[in-house]
Amino acid sequence: MNGGKQMNERTTSNSRLTVIDVMRGFAIFGILVVNMPNFHSPAMYIETEQWWPHAIDRWTETVVDLIAQASFYPLFAFLFGFSMILFRERMSEKGVSFPRIFSRRLLALFMIGAFHAFFIWYGDILIAYALTGCLLLLFYRVHTRVWFIGAILCFFVPHLIVSLFLGLALLSGENGELSSNHARLADEAIQHYRDGTVVEIFWQRWHDWMYINGAGGLLFTILTLLGIGLFGGYVAQKQWFTCIEQHVGTIRRLCLIAFITGILLKLLPYFTEKNLLTEYVQDIFGGTALALFYAAAIVLLFQRERWRKVLLPFAAVGRMSLTNYLFQSVVCTMLFYHYGFALYGSVRPFYGELIAIVIYVVQVIASQRWLQSFRMGPFEWVWRTITYGKKQPLKHRVSKQKSHS
Repeated sequence: MNGGKQMNERTTSNSRLTVIDVMRGFAIFGILVVNMPNFHSPAMYIETEQWWPHAIDRWTETVVDLIAQASFYPLFAFLFGFSMILFRERMSEKGVSFPRIFSRRLLALFMIGAFHAFFIWYGDILIAYALTGCLLLLFYRVHTRVWFIGAILCFFVPHLIVSLFLGLALLSGENGELSSNHARLADEAIQHYRDGTVVEIFWQRWHDWMYINGAGGLLFTILTLLGIGLFGGYVAQKQWFTCIEQHVGTIRRLCLIAFITGILLKLLPYFTEKNLLTEYVQDIFGGTALALFYAAAIVLLFQRERWRKVLLPFAAVGRMSLTNYLFQSVVCTMLFYHYGFALYGSVRPFYGELIAIVIYVVQVIASQRWLQSFRMGPFEWVWRTITYGKKQPLKHRVSKQKSHS
């Protein structure tokens, strides 16, 4: 395993890197911002400009589209592959079978994701990450260079093929407009989520999950996550983020190239034409490039004392990323579904994003306070307990001197 045997002492001596937690915390905020329209409305079934014609809502959607849409699940995929390498090294140091423990870790994540998807919110991504991890596991012994080649092939080949077919569809006259059937689906979603029984909400949740993941949707998501996850594993093995002083030039180049590429591709539909092809290129290629920019920029900024103080609050959320991700779904479904405040379909995008900001601020405060007394979040504790097959310590150890004072 080239690149893994000589992991930097800083990496192997610490169970986690604070800057990685900052990235996770930042990604959790971005994911909430992107998910919010689907929490409070049937956004995937409607032409949003017809539902919300107000200028402030249009500006809100444009900002979210440019800086957040399709950028934060790739950032999490990058961190997923990165963290896999760190986890592999820790298991190697302990003399524990990495494939066995990591497989149990993925199984636990899959079970948590399945519960989330079918009993809380249909937009779950944990199932896809767990299945992607199974494919990443096939690479754990190969040369570092194979991770990079695999990342390029798994990401670019399927997406370039899809882009080609979308281009051909446009040439044939297909414009990708939402059909009248989507209007019916939107009405059903409002009826069930806002006014339906628990059973009706369950079946609507199932239908929406199948709408997103059926007909190859889940497989395509996994291929996307796999390519980005492989690149994250490659970066971890090359120690770009753990020996920053040695790789600062590389990180700066990545930051600049990813920023320029991401912004140009994100703006593509606004300067050409909004259609299936331009929006696909915007999301897949532009969104992923912007995700890499965020990762590199956070690493560079975190080296500066002034910026470190600004970014550190994200770390607490990142250390509890699984708990906070699930917490967002619980709170939002309680706000918008019939078994809560039944606000589904009645919240405009601008106010929805204000709600997202409030929720995240609460998460920052709650995470910081929780971690003063506990080692990890409650769902991280469940995940780790299932992974290792025994109850894990949750509270911080208190020294005897402190306990007797």
